[in-house]
Amino acid sequence: MAISAIRNWWTNYQLDKPDSNDSNSEEKEEDVAGRRRLSINLSQTLRTRQLLIDFNGRRPFLSLRAPLDLVNFPSISRPRWPVECEVISDPIHHIEWDPPEPEPFYHPTEHERALMPDGEERRKVVYCIDHATKCPCFTYSHVGGSRGPIKSATSFDINHTNHTLEFESRFESGNLQKAVQVGAYDYELTLRTDLYTTKHTQWFYFRVRNMKASVTYRFTIVNLMKSSSLYSQGMRPLFYSERDATERDVGWQRAGSNIRYYRKCCQNTKDSSEVITLYSLTWTLQFPHDSDTCYLAHCYPYTYSRLQCYLRRVFSNPAVVSYCKVRVLCHSLAGNAVYVVTITSRGDSKLEGKSKKAVVVTARVHPGETNGSWMMEGFLDFLLGDSDDAQLLRETFVFKVVPMLNPDGVVVGNYRCSLAGRDLNRSYKTLLKDSFPCVWYTRKMVERLMAETDVVLYCDFHGHNRKNNVFMYGCNSRGGASLKLDERVFPLMMSKNAGNKFSFKSCKFRVQKGKEGTGRIAMWRLGIRNSYTMEATFGGSTLGDRKGTHFTTRDLKSLGFYFCDTLLDYFDPDSSKITYCLTELAALLRKEARERIGNELDCKISVSDLETSTSGSNSSDSDGLPAHLLNQPQTVHPEQTPVKKKKKCLRSRRERNRLQPERVGRNTQTKMALQSSSKHIETNLPNENEAKDGVQEKPVRRRRRKWQVNGPVRNTVPSVVTSHPGEIGQVTLWQGGGPVKDECQEDVGAPNLHRGGREGTENVWSSVLTTAQA
Repeated sequence: MAISAIRNWWTNYQLDKPDSNDSNSEEKEEDVAGRRRLSINLSQTLRTRQLLIDFNGRRPFLSLRAPLDLVNFPSISRPRWPVECEVISDPIHHIEWDPPEPEPFYHPTEHERALMPDGEERRKVVYCIDHATKCPCFTYSHVGGSRGPIKSATSFDINHTNHTLEFESRFESGNLQKAVQVGAYDYELTLRTDLYTTKHTQWFYFRVRNMKASVTYRFTIVNLMKSSSLYSQGMRPLFYSERDATERDVGWQRAGSNIRYYRKCCQNTKDSSEVITLYSLTWTLQFPHDSDTCYLAHCYPYTYSRLQCYLRRVFSNPAVVSYCKVRVLCHSLAGNAVYVVTITSRGDSKLEGKSKKAVVVTARVHPGETNGSWMMEGFLDFLLGDSDDAQLLRETFVFKVVPMLNPDGVVVGNYRCSLAGRDLNRSYKTLLKDSFPCVWYTRKMVERLMAETDVVLYCDFHGHNRKNNVFMYGCNSRGGASLKLDERVFPLMMSKNAGNKFSFKSCKFRVQKGKEGTGRIAMWRLGIRNSYTMEATFGGSTLGDRKGTHFTTRDLKSLGFYFCDTLLDYFDPDSSKITYCLTELAALLRKEARERIGNELDCKISVSDLETSTSGSNSSDSDGLPAHLLNQPQTVHPEQTPVKKKKKCLRSRRERNRLQPERVGRNTQTKMALQSSSKHIETNLPNENEAKDGVQEKPVRRRRRKWQVNGPVRNTVPSVVTSHPGEIGQVTLWQGGGPVKDECQEDVGAPNLHRGGREGTENVWSSVLTTAQA
């Protein structure tokens, strides 16, 4: 159809153009108008506005219009919500603030008590939005949610004299389903599960009003589903006071006492076929002001609207526009835009751009892991800055960045799933483009990028709810390269750049069958060897001078800076740091292999067996078809009869006794295999010479100036103000390059090296490498 339309257009153009070349101005104007009409007709016939028609003399040239760049963001589009969701019109805004001193963990007193509610006659429902969870699956969306009037979420008239708290969560990223007053100042809270699911309760974010100052209130969340939590290790909830923000410029801060996380009860699901064990979180809190407007949250909120405002503010800078483009990768189920940011310096030719290696970074596939967005913002701040390191990164790589993969889940306040009712980080292998558009288009973008150039690294930013510090999950190399340990070098370098925040001991590299649908493994299967997820805790650090303190937004953003700094270290043409890390990794694994063989009498041990699984949240129940397909009626053909699974018969005692000799034989074989396991590991781990030979070619075209001896010291933009002596600034150099030590030690054992007039790392690296050779 397109070819025939273009042929007809060319025929009409040949017939309509004048014969004489000496036409007057009126004939020229008619010729231009005729060309415009023909172009419009061709665009209407092809149903596209992307086709451009240019003329060189009287010869037409057809080309495609470039996709619209969304750099200027003329207006911020309001988020689209499922139509059953009610959304209040009150504007929600929080200032960004960092405490002057690190906020310490809560230290249990062993006298924390569980909530002891009064009788049923004292229970009073003060907030409830059950109607928002009645729909079984997503149908369609609307800007601002439900079109009808906002219903009252309380069943009584609020009396401001008795100081009954007024709750609200019907705003962007909010999550609270029900609040029940069980005592004068005690409240039982129920979180909303992820929409169109019956699980995943962890993220909470709600507003409280009508409080009384200096009174101890108790809040108890009663339907959490994780068996363990960082709240048991000293983590405190986050608190925000609008009055403190207005009068004192104080934002989110850690608050709460008498914190306890405990098992509550067992509850049957709707079909009564599964029993779910629920857990409770209880804490006490005193509000600083009377009749204030306050917020409580699991982590620092980062909404979809904030991302749009950030992109609009950053890309209003003309200098940024010269090396950065923002486009819409796709639209989510609800119709919210999924942005993709391309960052690279503009070369003189397309061949120069294709010769650059590519780096892909994504975040917020799990909407409740807001710390991933704060790391992403720090990453973009560094990469879009005007420092020499940022310029070197842009000249060396093409960055493809998807800052928010799951905008729908972020908008409605989900913890883990999208509006399909499924975990998107288990759906990267899906063929259902319409049900999982965000991850489907992300994978296709990476596949197209790999066809054009080499993708040297992929990283997905996440949050972790059970472990402190920051760490990475990677993938062991395939086949014979599984013992070269190359995939562990980047996390080890990261631990040296951020020694008081990043824990290499928590990094894992197993490729588990249950995680095949994750972005990390899916990209690794495509051929990206350095494929990681970077997990930032919801709590804080147990390392170095930050031991026992919570992370702030500044800490989370600094991890984005450290990530950029580690990219430069990893791809530095000087391979001495790579060689040193490989040697250190080989020594660490030899030591761990000896310890494991001495403690376990199992079968043959491989490198992947030396570590535990990449345990995070269990999303096996959120893997599979989307919710709207599961709710469709199943049609069974007459010739198809359901096959019943036969029950597995238990063996009799005689059969069990008959199998007993086989077990004894297996144990004997296991003992004999231990010696061969030890020899297998010792002989296959790389030695120092093999580590030097295994260093891969680096794409950086010129050596980093920061490693030159007595070279110029460059300032890094944007800067991060450090309030404490000895604290690591925005981008630090290596922590003396020393070997990884136990996390229980108070200090890393090497001086913190800063840019800006302090001792250079090249001298430190010289001493380290000299010591290693000795």
